[in-house]
Amino acid sequence: KGVPSPSVSLIGVLRAMSSVLCTLRAIFFSCLAARSQGCLRNPQGSCVLPHDIGDDTPLLQVRRTTLSGAKVDEAGPSWGCGLVGSLPNINADGTASAETQRLIDGIKSSSSFNKATYWNWNLAPQEDGGVPEYLTEDFIFMPEIWGVGPVVEHGTDGLRDAGKANFQDMMGGTSPATMATILLGMNEPDIVGSCMGNMMGKCTAPCSDEAVNSNDCPAAQLNGPPAEPNEWGECNCWQFSHATGVGYWPLDGCAAPQPLPSLWDMSQLSSNCVNIVMDAWKQTALVAHRKGYQYLSTPQVAVSISYARKFIQTACGCDSSGQCACTDASCGCPVYVVFHFYGNDCQPKTNGDYETLTQRLGEVAEIMEAYPFVLGAIINEVGMLNCAGGAICIPDGGKYPASAQPDHGCPSTDELPNGLATFIEEVMGIAMSAKTSDGRYVTKGFSWFNEDEEGGTYNLRLQYDNGTVNKLGEAYITACTKWGEQSMAALARS
Repeated sequence: KGVPSPSVSLIGVLRAMSSVLCTLRAIFFSCLAARSQGCLRNPQGSCVLPHDIGDDTPLLQVRRTTLSGAKVDEAGPSWGCGLVGSLPNINADGTASAETQRLIDGIKSSSSFNKATYWNWNLAPQEDGGVPEYLTEDFIFMPEIWGVGPVVEHGTDGLRDAGKANFQDMMGGTSPATMATILLGMNEPDIVGSCMGNMMGKCTAPCSDEAVNSNDCPAAQLNGPPAEPNEWGECNCWQFSHATGVGYWPLDGCAAPQPLPSLWDMSQLSSNCVNIVMDAWKQTALVAHRKGYQYLSTPQVAVSISYARKFIQTACGCDSSGQCACTDASCGCPVYVVFHFYGNDCQPKTNGDYETLTQRLGEVAEIMEAYPFVLGAIINEVGMLNCAGGAICIPDGGKYPASAQPDHGCPSTDELPNGLATFIEEVMGIAMSAKTSDGRYVTKGFSWFNEDEEGGTYNLRLQYDNGTVNKLGEAYITACTKWGEQSMAALARS
C-alpha cells in the first residue's frame, strides 16, 4: 500500500526551498565567522570576508552590520576617526608594531567601515620629509586635490580608482590600505595663509614680478633659522618651501593677485574667476566619477563655513528657493562639508575656541537642513596652534610658547588639566554631540593633526619616538571608541 508520489512541480518547489535554506544557512555561518573580522556586504547581500576581497574588488560603501539586525544608517557613511601625519613602526608590507596596531584598533571602531582614515594633501601615500607614509590594511586613504585643478586622471600623479585596496602609492610601491570613495576638495582657499617654514606667519604672498626682477624676493626654507620676507610680506615660496593653502597663490584668468579668499565677494567683478574655478571643478568631478568616486567634498575651509555653503550652491546649481539642479558626485555636487579647526596658545576657553567649533558645526547643520542631500561635516585637521590667535600666526608668540615646554606640547593648566589630552576630550565631545534640528548627527569624520610643530602647531604626536602611545594618543583612543559606541547605539535605535 504505497503513498502516492507527489507531482513533478511539487518536487521542484521542495528542492528550491531546500536550496534556499542551504544558502541562508551558509550565509549565516559565513557572517558569524566574519563578525570579528570586519564583514563587508556585497550588492547581493552576501557577507564577504576581507581575505576574499581581490585587488580589483571595489570597497562597497556600506555601513557596519550586526547579527542583531540593527538597521543601516541611511544618512551616508560615517568616516569616523582618522589621522594626518605619519605613524611610526609600520613597515612597507603594511605590518605594524603591537603598539601602533593598538592605536589603530582603538580609533577605527568609530567608522562605518571599521577602518581608520588617513589623508595627506595628495592623491596617495607619499614620502614626507624623508619619512614614508606606510599604512596597514586597517586604513581608508582619503585623496585630496590640493589646488583648483582639474585633477590628473592617469599616471603616477593621477587619481587612483576609488574603493580599491592594494593601490599604487607615490613611493614606487603598493599600499594595502583601501582608497576611499570620497574625493576631498582644494585646501584652504578661504584664507591667504602663509608660506611655511622659517617665514611662517610672516610671508603672506608670493613675490610680484617687480620684486623678482629687482632681486627683492627672499627664499623661504622649510627648515632653518627664522628669516624675513620683503617689506610687502612677499617671498619665494615655490622653490624650497610651500604654502599652507591654495588661497595663497594667484590663479590664471583671475584679476586679483590672490583671488580665492574673495571668490564670492563682489560677484560681478569675480564672476569670471568663479567660472574658472567651477569649470576646473566640473572636470575634476568627471574624472572622479569615471574612477568610481561616490562622494565629493567642499573645499577644505580654514575658517569660513559660508565659503563652503556658497561653493555647494554654485556647484549644485541651487536657486534662491533651495532647489538644486544636481545633488550628487556625477555633476560635481559636494555632499560633505570639510573644515579645519585649531585652538590657540593652549587657552581654548580664554580664546573661545570651543564656542568657535560649536558655531561652525551649527553652520554645517544649517546647510544640512537647507540642503538635505548634504550628509555632514568632516573636520579633517584638528589641533592646537603655537601662537596667540588666528588661523595663521607667528609660532611661539603666545603665553605658552612650545619652545618653553618640555615636550613642546601644552602644559597642565586650569583650562587643560591633562594638557592636550583634555583638549581632545573636549573637542571630540562637541563634535560627537552636534545635531541638526531633526536629529541627524552632523560630524561624519574627524582627523587629528598628528604632527610635531608643523605649520605653526605644538607637538601633537600621538606616540613617542619609540612608538609607545602617549597620553594624547590614549585620549584619542578613548574618545574614538566612545564615538563608535554612540554610532552603533544610534543605529540600533533607528
